[in-house]
Amino acid sequence: MNITVFDDLETLYKKAADTFVELSHQSIQKNDRFVVALSGGSSPKAIFKLLAAKEYAEKIEWNKVYFFWVDERWVPLDDEKSNAKMTFEELLNEVPVSKDHIFPMYRDGILPEEYAGEYEQQIRTVLGDEGVFDFILLGMGDDGHTASLFPGEAVLDEKEKWVSAYYLKPQEMFRITLTAPLINKAENILVVAFGESKKHALNEVLNGEYNPELYPLQLIEKKAGYQFFTDEKAKG
Repeated sequence: MNITVFDDLETLYKKAADTFVELSHQSIQKNDRFVVALSGGSSPKAIFKLLAAKEYAEKIEWNKVYFFWVDERWVPLDDEKSNAKMTFEELLNEVPVSKDHIFPMYRDGILPEEYAGEYEQQIRTVLGDEGVFDFILLGMGDDGHTASLFPGEAVLDEKEKWVSAYYLKPQEMFRITLTAPLINKAENILVVAFGESKKHALNEVLNGEYNPELYPLQLIEKKAGYQFFTDEKAKG
């Protein structure tokens, strides 16, 4: 695992965008496509803005990029809480991505648990039974969660399913998420977590005893291809 501590967020965002470009080149050269799963939140939003800017956008073969999501709130795609809505507004509507290469983690008229099965099948259709994403972008919450893998939830024990949906009582809403077994298959994983509020959880994830029930990001294997971008406020 490679941990990089940045002095300022602008540099962090640019390095994350550079990483996306570099890995897209490697994957397209190797497999003629680049299959990614993206997170929502403020950090990815800044990265997506950069990728949509001409400086970066013209470096990427967008027609060979496939977009999935790491997790989603079970809300319509036009809801302000939707990770997909933000990604469309900041990135996907601004670059020439093939519409049939975009796989939002929501569909009207179906239960979230049923759609989790459909979403897994969509992933298998693109990636086959190996299920190896070229790149997954993750964040980390103040409580050490990543994707919709929240402390104390049964989804943390999932060993077989690639996608799971469940009702998250503290938020009073359904969440749908890639599971740790699928995320860990990825060729490259970048975790972006910064700020004073992340300091305690980050220290536990990186240096504490293994306790993913409390700090779910520990479920993600620290292996080659795993990068962690943070700042001095979080790293301490």
